[in-house]
Amino acid sequence: MNRPGIRRRRATDLDGCVAGLAEVHRVDRYPLNWPADPHRWLREPHPARAWVAVDDDAAIVGHLAVQRVPDPAGGPLARPTAEVARLFVVPKARGLALGSALLDRARQWANKRETDLVLELAAGGAAAAALYERAGWRCVGTSTAAWVAPDGSPVSLRHYTLPHRASGSAVAPASTARRRASRPAASRSSGGSSTSIS
Repeated sequence: MNRPGIRRRRATDLDGCVAGLAEVHRVDRYPLNWPADPHRWLREPHPARAWVAVDDDAAIVGHLAVQRVPDPAGGPLARPTAEVARLFVVPKARGLALGSALLDRARQWANKRETDLVLELAAGGAAAAALYERAGWRCVGTSTAAWVAPDGSPVSLRHYTLPHRASGSAVAPASTARRRASRPAASRSSGGSSTSIS
């Protein structure tokens, strides 16, 4: 397979995204809890931007969305922040660095907007954790999800941050991600963390 191209997600891509997500769920159990309405799960909570990886046959083989993190009740975040969510690569397209390419697209989007990125990863996502850490993401804490696994057991989440890098500047502090890790997020109620790329 040639390396698929990456482009902005269109409304007409959602059926293909759901088909790819179903394959990932069958193989990797991502999302941990299959959503009652997977089309809606991919569309919400209204991503600021979403991208797809498309193969030579026009099949969706990867997906990533970013959504703005709202200011907490205690006051605004130190910096504009967006959450990486709904990242997956179908099994047949793995090994082509699509997870990295989709994350790079999100990083470019965030850098243009001077926005920090955060994400959550359910425990057991060793391949995804390795991808994030190779790409410069830092784990800044853990928490227990507000939702549970299919068997009713609690789900441990790891919180990662990738601060915006202004031209010629050092990495910003992770205070935004630490504050983010201490409050509920929309993706937590979805019954799935943000990634499956193994």
